[in-house]
Amino acid sequence: MIDKPLSSQFRPLGKRLKALRDLANETLAEASGAVEIDVKQLASYELGQAKPSEDVLLLLISHFGAKDDEAVRIWELAGYGTSRVPLAHMANDASDIPPSVIGESHVLFTDVVDVIVNNYGVVMNFMQSSAPHKPPATVARVGMSREHAKSVLQILQATLAQTERSGLKLPKKLIAPDSQTPDEAPRN
Repeated sequence: MIDKPLSSQFRPLGKRLKALRDLANETLAEASGAVEIDVKQLASYELGQAKPSEDVLLLLISHFGAKDDEAVRIWELAGYGTSRVPLAHMANDASDIPPSVIGESHVLFTDVVDVIVNNYGVVMNFMQSSAPHKPPATVARVGMSREHAKSVLQILQATLAQTERSGLKLPKKLIAPDSQTPDEAPRN
């Protein structure tokens, strides 16, 4: 139906998104920062003036912890097919699905990390180089609060220090390629 004015075309979707944000007791700035979109953009979604992309809508649904029926309804209000709705939202009883849906034996190895810090938290983009002269491809994105990021840093430092003290046969010094200074370059 194209007889609806563009400014109100997504009003039902916007009302649902605003209701979720209100239920989470978050400001526009907090919610937009958590999913890394502009405050004005989130406001335009809530006013029904624009439709979020599938990826942004998935982030919003996940961030607000929408219940299964609500998540599917929001997805449908946006006019997207159900092929990208997470399986957890399509199941009748999501409590039967273990939190670690990714196979526990599946490990992603990366050689590049990009860290973004804003007022609301930290996002780490883990990337893998594929070929010379090609940009690395993102293989995982992990977001967390600043406090949790500090905790992760402490755990990494303690674990690495313990590993080094235990005498495992590891290289004497691990240096990220992009952080080497000329005097730290590997010597043969």
